[in-house]
Amino acid sequence: MRKSFRLVSVAISTLTLLSVVSIATVNASDESVIKEGKKIALNNKKGNCLACHLITGGGEQPGNIGPPLIVMKARFPDKEVLKAQISDARDKNPNSIMPPFGAHGILTADELDKVTEYIYSL
Repeated sequence: MRKSFRLVSVAISTLTLLSVVSIATVNASDESVIKEGKKIALNNKKGNCLACHLITGGGEQPGNIGPPLIVMKARFPDKEVLKAQISDARDKNPNSIMPPFGAHGILTADELDKVTEYIYSL
């Protein structure tokens, strides 16, 4: 009985350690994408998210027209829904004043992916 318990305990510990290591590896590679997404999001000629949104640690003089960009993973558990919202908010709300960044070509597909990664990380 003790050997079984010990074996199960070691197996669980090993799996936990492996999952933490794989998450750390993914996060390290995503850091550069998030950093690039932040640059685009804060660029007033591209994303310009600060014109309407509060972003913690995101710059000076944030706007207050749009909702604060906080706890985004809780608000958008599906990252693709967030990407669709950034790409063209009119799909869910035809009266939205948010610029359709993807539909109007304000952001390229690559830039849209990077901004989504950054916003999702908030």
